Amino acid sequence: MKGIAHFLSGIAAASFIPAAVQQSAQGAWLLALAGACALLPDTLDFKFGRFLERPDDAIDPGPQPDAQAIADRIAAAADAAFQTGRPRTVQLHTVKVGADAWQQYAVRFDTPRDEIAVRIGPVVSTSQVPVGAPCPCPPLRGGGPPGAGREAPEARARTSAPMNYTYDAEVKIDIFSGPSFRFERKGDAIAITFLPWHRAWSHSLTVAIGLGVIVGLLWGWLAGIVAAVGYAVHVLEDQLGAMGSNLLWPLTRIRAPGLNLIRSGDTIPNFLTVWTACALTLFNLDRFADAPRLPVMPYLLGMVALPFVALVSAYVAGRRRERPRPVETLRQADLVAETQETEV
Repeated sequence: MKGIAHFLSGIAAASFIPAAVQQSAQGAWLLALAGACALLPDTLDFKFGRFLERPDDAIDPGPQPDAQAIADRIAAAADAAFQTGRPRTVQLHTVKVGADAWQQYAVRFDTPRDEIAVRIGPVVSTSQVPVGAPCPCPPLRGGGPPGAGREAPEARARTSAPMNYTYDAEVKIDIFSGPSFRFERKGDAIAITFLPWHRAWSHSLTVAIGLGVIVGLLWGWLAGIVAAVGYAVHVLEDQLGAMGSNLLWPLTRIRAPGLNLIRSGDTIPNFLTVWTACALTLFNLDRFADAPRLPVMPYLLGMVALPFVALVSAYVAGRRRERPRPVETLRQADLVAETQETEV
């Protein structure tokens, strides 16, 4: 789910606490605190947690990436994890070639063939827009360099065991810091986890409680409750998707599977969340005022219930028309959507 949806959801949840609304009306920052804490789980991951990761192998392609060399090193790490039984994490570094220019390359796991495919892409700006320089690739068959409207050839490396990774789209590496993959032997296959550091310890209800205790000790019990509520709303909203979260860290070490009701990058769930959060916040601000003016049932029916039913119906109908995809594919798609939103 998008950041603005989490932010407004945190405010809406805190607006159900009468004391928080009443103090906010007098100039307190409690509702804003709830919104800020609702942004905190992803902020901890993408701005801090990712840099605490200690990869077993860091692949730095250099100023002129060699697609075959990258594919070979990724395959070697996957084979080592399978042969030793010890998980290995590989981080792919970005390639900066100018003040505002990055050499893009892409990695794809071709599970039907048990091959890792790497393709060198164009040079892009920090906005991920091609800047016109051709990629340093060998010519395509038939003559002519890879350029506008032409795909660069893929380099491939085969793994010694089947790969368990159903997200078939390629992962592009271009700006800021590159992604990481964890390879782990599970049975007779190599399980691949994209961004193993995401939605781990940060997306936990126990962390929400801990945050509430710390904030409560510093600024009072009401601020602590508001902070915990805002943080927990983010964690529970993420649980509606396919990927899930590590809900009870440190008691649990793996992500609990999500409910697969929505996808984090889809427009309708994000719009519906923003609309409902704003409608409920306005309703609670009026409800806890000295002289409420909004008619309760007409307002809730017209501003909350009817839009909810209409948009949910449209979303469900749209998903029924889609081609069914494996749950793991949807989990990886959620991850990619969150990564793109946070980076760009």
